[in-house]
Amino acid sequence: MVYVALLRGINVGGNNIVKMTALRDAFEALGFTAVATYIQSGNVVFTARSGDKAALTKKIESALAKTFAYDSKVVIVSAKELAAVVDEAPRGFGKDPARYRYDVLFVKPPLDPRAALSEVPTAPGVDEVHAGTHALYFRRVIAEATKSRLSKLVQKPIYKSLTIRNWNTTMKLLEMANP
Repeated sequence: MVYVALLRGINVGGNNIVKMTALRDAFEALGFTAVATYIQSGNVVFTARSGDKAALTKKIESALAKTFAYDSKVVIVSAKELAAVVDEAPRGFGKDPARYRYDVLFVKPPLDPRAALSEVPTAPGVDEVHAGTHALYFRRVIAEATKSRLSKLVQKPIYKSLTIRNWNTTMKLLEMANP
């Protein structure tokens, strides 16, 4: 099965620096195949025999914590689930990048996107957030970006159960997972 691992907290603000070649090597050392990384923010597409995402997550988090000496948190989505994330996006999501910034907030189980929805702060007239099956969809007006409340999310406990990717990255990962 093809999976995408979305790593939290690497190569952000000069913290937890991990080279993508080293990350790829770590995944290959775990026995995964067809390993490919995308940009420096911790996106890994790989193939694994196991269909148990909880076991895969635990295995990857443990190995990354040991290899790179940081508190590894990973969200795993299958290629099929990633396709559902894209398909479930609200109508028009990602279609007006000159006006809006689009982000996908992937949730780490056992958190459910619908349960997370009420915890995500929004600024009326600036931010909109919607829940899907595997993720939250966050849109904000670029011209009003300083009024957006997305940055307030980092102060909430729920933030530790989320990892954020912009829409372009999400689309590229879908392309990589479904060649």
